[in-house]
Amino acid sequence: MPTYDFRCEKCKKKFTLTMTISEYENKKRRCPKCKSTRIKQQITSFQAITSKKS
Repeated sequence: MPTYDFRCEKCKKKFTLTMTISEYENKKRRCPKCKSTRIKQQITSFQAITSKKS
């Protein structure tokens, strides 16, 4: 499952949520600290693990 990093604009807390792509598209997210809906997704790097079959 992908992880998404967010930052709350109200309390400035950074947090990570793990959810499926369908949950990401349909779910309204809230800050876990202050419950605000004023959150912004942060741009982060990712790592892909692939098989080394030839």
